[in-house]
Amino acid sequence: MMFKKLTVLTAVLLFIFHVHAQQPIALPKVEREFRAAWIASVANINWPSKPGLTTQQQQDEAIALLDMLKENHFNAVIFQVRPQADAFYKSELEPWSYFLTGVQGQAPSPYYDPLEFWINAAHERGMELHVWLNPYRAHHIAGGQPGELSVVKKHPELVYKLKQGYWWLDPSKKGTQDLSAEVVKDIVKRYDIDGVHFDDYFYPYAEYNGGEDFPDAASYAEYQNKGGRLSRGDWRREQVNIFVQRIYKTIKAEKKYVKFGISPFGVWRPGYPESIKGLDQYDKLYADAKLWLNEGWVDYFTPQLYWTVNNISQSFPVLLGWWASENTKDRHLWPGMNIGLGGGEKNSDEVINQIMISRGMLPKSPGAVHWSIGALTKHESLRNDLLKGPYKQEALVPASPWLDNKAPKDPKVEIEDRATDLYVKWNPADEKDNFKFIVYTNYGDKWNYTILNYKSRFLIVPKNISNGAIKTQVPLKSIAVTAVDRTGNESKLEIINVEDYRK
Repeated sequence: MMFKKLTVLTAVLLFIFHVHAQQPIALPKVEREFRAAWIASVANINWPSKPGLTTQQQQDEAIALLDMLKENHFNAVIFQVRPQADAFYKSELEPWSYFLTGVQGQAPSPYYDPLEFWINAAHERGMELHVWLNPYRAHHIAGGQPGELSVVKKHPELVYKLKQGYWWLDPSKKGTQDLSAEVVKDIVKRYDIDGVHFDDYFYPYAEYNGGEDFPDAASYAEYQNKGGRLSRGDWRREQVNIFVQRIYKTIKAEKKYVKFGISPFGVWRPGYPESIKGLDQYDKLYADAKLWLNEGWVDYFTPQLYWTVNNISQSFPVLLGWWASENTKDRHLWPGMNIGLGGGEKNSDEVINQIMISRGMLPKSPGAVHWSIGALTKHESLRNDLLKGPYKQEALVPASPWLDNKAPKDPKVEIEDRATDLYVKWNPADEKDNFKFIVYTNYGDKWNYTILNYKSRFLIVPKNISNGAIKTQVPLKSIAVTAVDRTGNESKLEIINVEDYRK
């Protein structure tokens, strides 16, 4: 009888051991979320603070903004480089921006290329840089007088002056589409950017022309004379649709990994969904943003959902849910959030609620773009609340598998013992396919990670860390190092037992 009991007990113990032996070891996993801020140059909204600063002043301001984003665990910037058919970079197509030097066509002195500077500084901090362009705005009311190099003077056949003082390119003109497409192609080809971004300015808002219709009667008459039968509204939308699709193809023909994003007005049409009211961008801006998302002509889509959660007519979660239902190609849906509602607890609570709602509704690819960096610099309380809350951990940008789903090769890792620390160093298997590195550390069965830029080749890791609660030392048990490519794919994770390297 005793023998049978022991046999049964042994069988149970063996079963329990087997089950536990089969449990998978918890592997480290990096958080994924797109965390970006818009940096507007038009009218010197964000950078530079005013035209005509010295080169050193401009660079100091840029570094301060990027350092602030890095410290608060942002991983992308959307930097405006073409505010009014001009350039914040060396261009043979368009003049230097008035908002940079105070004189359109005048380069910075001492000379430097601002876009190149921003790209390098962002990448050194492990952040993506997306160039933000306005495809149709020819001249802004804050942009001084159009110079001889302005498109207003060089191509008067492409532009109209609106009653509020803006000049606007005619989206239906082949010359307009060719110029803006060539500008995009030139930037993608020559600069190491991570994305191209358009905002909500397609056909202009009606108030720009004193409430009157866009003055393109001659262009529409020419279209009709050639046999065109679309209504004027459908014809305008078709011109924008053709251009958006062309830009997507142009970018991919140069560099497939460069993402294309658009941040349209947050409401497609009133009544979509039923409770929504407000501006009809389909009918007033001639932007069929739903179509672009439906067709997958973007890699990420950032509707400007600048309203609060409990705004019934333009509720943030109601609109986000509707746009998510239209995301039939499973592109990234990273809403634009207005973080400039004011400082203090109420604003922080609203912003954090919107981030958490987005994470809950879009768990496969969470993210947000914050309007604008000015609110982050102004409101220290907001920065602090984000950093101790939803942005406490660093995060990688979610992967874009439709662009590339092949993981990079894992780096070759070596470890050296250095008394109280371990010196972890690695060599990339393919430098061209590496954009970031991640060092995972396991102390007492608790994993953490550090995200490093593409230049990084080592990290000094302590052998022990203090457990403040009970004042003991927790030993380092294991390490892993992975590489991440430009589209967010991560290399194979090989865990290294550090006991083999401890003295």
